[in-house]
Amino acid sequence: MDEPDSLAGRLDFENWEERLGMSTPIMIEADGLRKQFGPFLAVRDVTFSIPKGQVVAFLGPNGAGKTTTMRLLTGFTAPTRGVARIAGINVQEDRIAAAEHLGYLPENGPLYTDMTPIGLLRFFGSARGLSGARLTDRISAVVEQCSLGTVAHKPIGKLSKGYRQRVSMAQAILHDPEVLIMDEPTSGLDPNQIRGVRALIRDLGKSKTVLVSTHILQEVEPIAGRVLFIHEGKIVFDGAPAELEQKNGTLEDAFHNLTAQPV
Repeated sequence: MDEPDSLAGRLDFENWEERLGMSTPIMIEADGLRKQFGPFLAVRDVTFSIPKGQVVAFLGPNGAGKTTTMRLLTGFTAPTRGVARIAGINVQEDRIAAAEHLGYLPENGPLYTDMTPIGLLRFFGSARGLSGARLTDRISAVVEQCSLGTVAHKPIGKLSKGYRQRVSMAQAILHDPEVLIMDEPTSGLDPNQIRGVRALIRDLGKSKTVLVSTHILQEVEPIAGRVLFIHEGKIVFDGAPAELEQKNGTLEDAFHNLTAQPV
């Protein structure tokens, strides 16, 4: 009898590190990803890999291809060419198995504003197959981790944008995934809210592999030890923030130098 797809995905992940002879498995992988919308080439043969336990900032100007690349990695969009893998699982071949290892926070992620954070988390938890004590324990954990205790029973529609973002992050980590992909998690937040989200990302990075997209230079150094810089759909830099500054003087100079010329 054939194994269920999700079980096959888990077995594939368990044996993957051994097959590759690696001590640290690759948790996020883009292998020649390309996405074309009619005549427009949004992502140009993007290739990179992120090992377990690394926090990476995905940096680039608006329209550079960050969101499209993240949608390719999470399986929300199919590539024109290339392969995306989460925890060694081909996202296009077995999206459900890959999703078991993945938490995704899209920019301005949809929320049911008439529900409370607790109600929303129960709904999403049930949809992910959590139930009973396991669901209750995970809800308690993410409510504490995302500092939602004071608003847990208020309608989401009455919450500030900062708290809504925390609710979105709580549902993304509810099933305790090993990989987090977050698209512009501090977009539109005030300085105090940004500080809180940064602290949460740093805390999550202690136990998870995290890819965070941003076009805000100040976001890079406080949260990430590595930068992937994308311009016009192509990776133009991959290295440490300090290396980016060393080569260009400041992060602002680096941003200008890397985007001043067309790819």
